[in-house]
Amino acid sequence: MNTFSSRLTTILAVVIVTVGLDQWTKKLAVDHLQNADDQLVLGEFFRLTFAKNRGAFLSLGSELDEGMRNILLNLVPAVLLIVLFVYLLREKRINRWQVIGLAAIVGGGLSNIIDRILFGYVVDFMHMKVGNLQTGIFNIADVAIMIGMGIMLRYAFQKQPEEEVPEHS
Repeated sequence: MNTFSSRLTTILAVVIVTVGLDQWTKKLAVDHLQNADDQLVLGEFFRLTFAKNRGAFLSLGSELDEGMRNILLNLVPAVLLIVLFVYLLREKRINRWQVIGLAAIVGGGLSNIIDRILFGYVVDFMHMKVGNLQTGIFNIADVAIMIGMGIMLRYAFQKQPEEEVPEHS
């Protein structure tokens, strides 16, 4: 990206939109799904299902005691997100799409950490199923993280242009 200010604007825009949309949809889920039956949106393919996820992705770590869960699911991710944010600000060799992808990961991670700090769990509410295949219950933050990872995968195997080495006479 050209300038620091345009990079910072892009990062903040993606993070703010991601956190805002995720928190808003989670509030809607709490208000409308918490004490309701599953809502079929596209038949069995896509449904809205309220869940309190005390673990990480697919509830991993939910069985850990609270102290260990706080360290592994709040402190470690917070440190990693800070490192990623600093990397986003300083790394000159990433393009606009990579900035957007990494910012989406930061926004999604931050929003889930906000839930864990405020409530002790993450609100999940979307579920997809095709035949015998199904997802875990997830939220917009998880979608943002997956989109960010998809963007980064797109560039992971792309060869970086080699820097020219000046010739010495």
